[in-house]
Amino acid sequence: MPSQHDPSAVPPRCLLFDLDGTLADTAPDLAAALNTLRAEYQLPPLPFAEIRPVVSHGATAMLKMSFAISPEAETFAALRQRFLDIYRAGLSRHTRLFPGMAELLETLEAHGLKWGIVTNKPAWLTEPLIADLGLATRAACVVSGDSTANRKPHPEPMLFACRTIGVTAFECLYVGDARRDIEAGRNAGMRTLVALFGYLGEQDNPTEWSADGMVADPREILQWLKLPLPASP
Repeated sequence: MPSQHDPSAVPPRCLLFDLDGTLADTAPDLAAALNTLRAEYQLPPLPFAEIRPVVSHGATAMLKMSFAISPEAETFAALRQRFLDIYRAGLSRHTRLFPGMAELLETLEAHGLKWGIVTNKPAWLTEPLIADLGLATRAACVVSGDSTANRKPHPEPMLFACRTIGVTAFECLYVGDARRDIEAGRNAGMRTLVALFGYLGEQDNPTEWSADGMVADPREILQWLKLPLPASP
């Protein structure tokens, strides 16, 4: 099992991000898609505060919460596809980078550090979203949920990202807002940080995830990289 690290250790050469709830605030568009789907079934909309903590757990978790349906149900696959189709139609209507994330990415690039994305989101949603956010040519890699045979918390997508960028797992710092993100990073031998600004719910206890640290703002990650904070505008 990888050992714990701290900011005084050798700084990482590469930063990898989860997408939903870490790099970008996608919850508004996902919540809108979910409530549009509920309206098609003559169901009232759910409060955003109820949907937000479930977003990082993916479409299956959102549908289970919203429709009390099991993935084994005969109608689940069609329901899931309809949800994703609605979401794709408004993919980036309200989605933005989290506050402080743009400054973090700019600082990384200014210091010649590479960064990438490892998400469980399927590529047909990930790639157009990253393009809409203006990040497609800036990310050193974009690993989607179907880029490899296994998804997080399996280490395969993490190691695939390393091979794509040309770094070792130990040289990477992975940032995510869900237990499986931290498990995936640790399983691969990476250092890990919990994004407390992401979609954590009341049932989540990140102190139990054995991450190397936690950050309440993306700019706090810079201390782990031994980089200065960007100047205030």
